[in-house]
Amino acid sequence: MASMNIKSGDTVEVIVGGEDSRGKRGKVIVADPVTHRVVVEGVNLVTKHKKPRSAQEQGGKFEQPRMIDVSNVALICPKCGQTTRVNHVLGEKGKYLRSCHKCGAVIDARAEKKQAKAARSGSSAPKKSKKAAADKE
Repeated sequence: MASMNIKSGDTVEVIVGGEDSRGKRGKVIVADPVTHRVVVEGVNLVTKHKKPRSAQEQGGKFEQPRMIDVSNVALICPKCGQTTRVNHVLGEKGKYLRSCHKCGAVIDARAEKKQAKAARSGSSAPKKSKKAAADKE
């Protein structure tokens, strides 16, 4: 199976589902690449009834999100704010980064900054310590 293009922390929009879920946007809490399912906050909430098992434990009705298939959600580009497919572009260090299919913005901004920082620190000459400079004189 192909890898998922959606990771936890991404903002997604539900494109398929019931009238109450379709069109909702939320952040991905859990992304499971093995089962190709995601948990989106505020979407697909189910009511669980819990019975108190001891005097200190509290019972009642609790709402909790359930997993939905990754094919039912679309990624939201952080730059243009539209639902988009994912392109993969080659970064500076030879690692592929996710990018928006519509505007071309890199979605993996943290990874891009990390690569740029590593490239800058690796390309500059190492700094000499004061001791080494004093020893030469």
